Amino acid sequence: MSSSTFDRDRFVHDCLQARQEAESQAAVGEVLRRAVADHAAVLAALRPPTEAGLDVLHHSPELTILSAKWTPRMTLAPHDHGMWALVGIYTGREDNILWRREDGHLRARSVRALFAGDVAALGVHAVHSVTNPLPRFTAGLHIYGGDFFHTARRRWDPETLAEHPSDGEAIRAIFAEENARYGGGC
Repeated sequence: MSSSTFDRDRFVHDCLQARQEAESQAAVGEVLRRAVADHAAVLAALRPPTEAGLDVLHHSPELTILSAKWTPRMTLAPHDHGMWALVGIYTGREDNILWRREDGHLRARSVRALFAGDVAALGVHAVHSVTNPLPRFTAGLHIYGGDFFHTARRRWDPETLAEHPSDGEAIRAIFAEENARYGGGC
């Protein structure tokens, strides 16, 4: 049982304030760490996920804050963000493969499993793929150091690793396809 409550508006405000710091990713990361340290409170406030999606908590040219929800066994192929990113899990588990470009190819570099309460920081040039390996939903607070929906990005085919353009709309379409695969979530 959670000992406190998660105040969504206060969280957004604190992230916006931290974004003004010289080391903005680290400062926003501290706000996120404090929030997901009580992941039960975040889950209670944002409610258990019932479908894949991106709930927008804040969106501006300087900062985008989302609650990202993954269906059971959902995978998002390698992709970049074109800006720094932070991920704080508040329910479930998110497995990340971090990739690097080497000799004109994308190669796996490392793997990290994030559990409820964990936070990961991704640099501006990071490429990662994400899987929810669980038979239940996973959700996390995802914070981007820019406009997530209007920034051109790249994604890579999961089988061939061929590079393709991507953006916020392409990502939303992937979530819609996953909900159709899963059967609408419920």
